[in-house]
Amino acid sequence: MLKILKPKNPTEADLVKRAVDGKRDAQQLLYQQYAGKMLAVSKRYARTDFEAEDILQDSFVKVFLYLKNFKGDCPLEFWVKRIVINTALKYQRTNRHLMVTGQDEELDDVSEQDNLDSQFAYEELLELVRGLPPRYQAVFNLYAIEGFSHKEIGEMLEITESTSKSQYSRARASLRQALLRLKQQNHEKVTG
Repeated sequence: MLKILKPKNPTEADLVKRAVDGKRDAQQLLYQQYAGKMLAVSKRYARTDFEAEDILQDSFVKVFLYLKNFKGDCPLEFWVKRIVINTALKYQRTNRHLMVTGQDEELDDVSEQDNLDSQFAYEELLELVRGLPPRYQAVFNLYAIEGFSHKEIGEMLEITESTSKSQYSRARASLRQALLRLKQQNHEKVTG
């Protein structure tokens, strides 16, 4: 009986090496593996899906350009995600001319037990986050979603740690108000 050998699944290291060597099939596999997740990251920083797709495209150009520098000291997904985040932040800086809204803003009093209401669909929540002023949107995403500290955010955005905290607090307050309005609108649709 003749055995049919299936091609073995390439490891991440094999894919990286082949992609660095310019092998299009390996580049395509890496893109397919990470594009969906990274588009979701891009959407959190963009105002529109079109912007998010631009950010994703620019990010993968950088990924393939700098892949030769990937040392493997962290998972490739984290490395790619960091490139996407940095590309998104650069996109915001260059296309929106963001301004720091004060270096010594006081932190608004926000209770940590306030949680976003889980009854809303992802797309509704995404649109609310996209509706934030760009700097608030960036700080909110970096802190609440990506898990960076306010000190790290301050360094990334060239603002103080206290400004990052203040802008995060204001973003949360704004989102809370938007969620209340959305909840009221949904309630009126059901009862009206």
